[in-house]
Amino acid sequence: MTDKAVKFSIRSLFLWVVMSITAFSLAVLSGLSIYTQIKTYRHELESNAIVLIKLVANSAANYLYDDTPEGIEKALANLGAADHVLNAHVYKSQSNADEPEIFASFNSEGQLLLGGKENQLKALYLSPRLADTGNYLELSTKIFDEETNIQLGWVYIRVSSENFNDLVGQSILINIIVAFALLGISFYTAVKMQRVVTGPVEEIAGFLQRTSRQRDYSARAEGSAIHELDILADSVNIMLFRMQEYMQKQRQAEEQHRKLNASLEDMVNHRTTALKDANQELIQTLEKLHQFQRQIVQNEKMASLGDMVAGVAHEVNTPIGLGVTASTMMLDRLAIIQKDFENKTLKASAMKRFLDESNENLNIIYRNLNRAAELISSFKQVAVDQTSESSRSFCVEQLVNEILLSLQPRLKKLKHNINVVCDPTLSVETKAGPINQILINLIMNSVIHGFENIEEGTIGISAELVSSNKLKLVYTDNGKGISPEIRKRIFDPFVTTKRGQGGSGLGMHLVYNLVTQALNGSISITSEEGKGVEFSILFPVANAKTSN
Repeated sequence: MTDKAVKFSIRSLFLWVVMSITAFSLAVLSGLSIYTQIKTYRHELESNAIVLIKLVANSAANYLYDDTPEGIEKALANLGAADHVLNAHVYKSQSNADEPEIFASFNSEGQLLLGGKENQLKALYLSPRLADTGNYLELSTKIFDEETNIQLGWVYIRVSSENFNDLVGQSILINIIVAFALLGISFYTAVKMQRVVTGPVEEIAGFLQRTSRQRDYSARAEGSAIHELDILADSVNIMLFRMQEYMQKQRQAEEQHRKLNASLEDMVNHRTTALKDANQELIQTLEKLHQFQRQIVQNEKMASLGDMVAGVAHEVNTPIGLGVTASTMMLDRLAIIQKDFENKTLKASAMKRFLDESNENLNIIYRNLNRAAELISSFKQVAVDQTSESSRSFCVEQLVNEILLSLQPRLKKLKHNINVVCDPTLSVETKAGPINQILINLIMNSVIHGFENIEEGTIGISAELVSSNKLKLVYTDNGKGISPEIRKRIFDPFVTTKRGQGGSGLGMHLVYNLVTQALNGSISITSEEGKGVEFSILFPVANAKTSN
């Protein structure tokens, strides 16, 4: 186990949990007890003060009515028997004044208070208020004439809260002492209990450590008086029993393995000799397979070139045929004009018509012969590029157009569109033949596979320099795409969806070899079913330049 995994032992965790719960419970209970006792003591103090002030008010009513302060002074002097009474004032209400004036007063020894409470009498009316210092409690009440129920004055009294404070202090001290005593008892009990719980656990742990060191899986753990720990001991014993069985089976298996190894050595030597012979035969077979594969790839290239020759020958026949027809017409018209000239029947209108027709036929002959010359020149360049492995400087856009022109016999009957995006001034020096063969294979792959059952498809060919010596060709079509099963094997030899229908499965393998070996570049494919395909080809070039 790592150091981070060891956080608490069961003993410390048990002790912390028990003491935390006990401390929290005692704190809550002690707080509630102290609060209740303080509330009770204060209620008792306030009740005694209210009873006392009402007695003083009743005894002072007659003296106020008779206006005899000497009687009130004597009555108030009796308050000296109550140690907790500090001051008592009797105020007489004045009909022509807002505030009453003091009529008689009592002050215990050392507690001189002559007045100054007139403006607080209403606020203290039967509302005992404990001073901020907590040393005394004061309140007031009204004095009424019992017969007429007319207010005669006020009584103010201040009583000591020292006894109340003593009782509160004693209550807090007792609760704290009791809480600490209970915490001590809880701690002692928790220590005893955790020993009862952790003792058997430590015994089982020590037993497992000894068993692990000695590898004595026949040993058994003893039971415990605690039900859960007894279940744990039973589980440990079951595990040891199963491990003992496993070790016995393992020893038996090792013995069998030793016997088998002894008999297998001779068999391995015999098989090794046979395997060497088989490997040698396999190497020879692979060499023959590679030869056949190279021959098939070469045949594929020559077959492609042969198809292009047939297509271009057929395409050249058309302009030549038109030129022959136009020249034949001119010869016929020339014979007629010559006959009329010899017979001196040639008219100016006939001569003009002959000149117009001659001009038209000569233009037809020129255009078609020029078209045939372009086709033958394009075919010648493409054929040379396909059979040549040398580098040359060329305009990229012109090369692509020559390739498309050589494919025109195959593509003219189809409605597919081919868009070329390239800087017309971009020229590079590299091997044109592999690029020629790559684009032909990609275009024919789109026509045969990508645009199957699609009347109008779109092919995009773009070329751009990504650095001073890197050219990137991107070929796209919007055909039916490639399934994931075929896509991950697309560049392997003999992979085709037209098995038995004339497909050799070497077209994309040839493209891969041309890119990686002839051009020293890389090719990647992106395709989803129903979303067309994109080939990205990147390879090095030399002497790249544009007019920009």
